[in-house]
Amino acid sequence: MRLLLVALQFLTRLPVRLSGFQPAWLNDCVRHFPVVGAAVGLAGGAVLAAAAQAWPAWIAAVLALAATVALTGGFHEDGLADTFDALGGVVSRDKALAIMKDSRIGSYGALALVLSLLLRAALLAVLATRPMGAAVAALVVSHAFARTAAVGVMVSLPYGGDLEHAKAKPLALAVAPRNLGLALGWCALLAAGLAGTGTPWGRLLAAAAAAAVVAWLMRGWLRRRLGGYTGDGLGATEQLTEIAVLLAFTASV
Repeated sequence: MRLLLVALQFLTRLPVRLSGFQPAWLNDCVRHFPVVGAAVGLAGGAVLAAAAQAWPAWIAAVLALAATVALTGGFHEDGLADTFDALGGVVSRDKALAIMKDSRIGSYGALALVLSLLLRAALLAVLATRPMGAAVAALVVSHAFARTAAVGVMVSLPYGGDLEHAKAKPLALAVAPRNLGLALGWCALLAAGLAGTGTPWGRLLAAAAAAAVVAWLMRGWLRRRLGGYTGDGLGATEQLTEIAVLLAFTASV
């Protein structure tokens, strides 16, 4: 429970209070990232369901997206923009890391952010026209699987940034493979629960495959360009996985 609260405190803007703190907690709390993701997705799903009763699907979709962004403080969106600003052009590793630290946003980052928001809003608008239970399930899965993909990248790569200036140093240290195993266990429990309430296994497996592909591609990109992961790279992984999972849920196959 303590590690779950640490994960909730780290990934959201919710006012979580903890007595004391140990750096190892932040490293180990990644095993519960899918649970926090599921909670964020569920909150977005609740907004989508409520808003769809009063407004057209696209307005409900934007409100649901705004709710998830508000809950996380745009944490992952910031990482997406910084990653594409740094790696969108052909620059050296050191230059890329310097760009990631720059608070200003460039054309690559702005394009990635706008396209990500537009695509997610469009996908949620499609879901809002379908049975609402399926739409909420898609949101829950997309957020849970997306954060698990980030954990997978973390476990499989060394830290590629400047360790001395890392904002969350415990996460820049080696993350034990068992934490990925536990995160995957949470995803399996979530999938089994949703399947039991009517979500097709085919959709869930397609979503898992989409998340795995994005994690694998991001791992290769970050390793090739930076020699490892950064916090911004993990944020970009989360955002791109969300999109991939929502695409899997909305595909007409």
